[in-house]
Amino acid sequence: MNTNPFVRPSALVPVLMSLAALAMVLGYIAQFGAAHQADEGAAAHLFQLLMVCQLPIIAYFAIQWLPRMPRRALAVLSTQALAGLAACAPVWYFHL
Repeated sequence: MNTNPFVRPSALVPVLMSLAALAMVLGYIAQFGAAHQADEGAAAHLFQLLMVCQLPIIAYFAIQWLPRMPRRALAVLSTQALAGLAACAPVWYFHL
């Protein structure tokens, strides 16, 4: 069994979901601009789903790895948090 928590799917999937949300937001801004619209649309709903659906995966990772390897697990959790903040930053900056 590999004891490196960075290679576990429960560590990588939330980061990938955040990166997908970031790419979607940046693609939306590049295509349609950063103007605020009354109707949210499909892109906003997909962003919300990507961000919310990673929370149970992060919780599962924390439950599994924090007791085993707290220092490494905190590093992974920090990476996941930074990826989530990076995905939310354009939404906050452009008031989308």
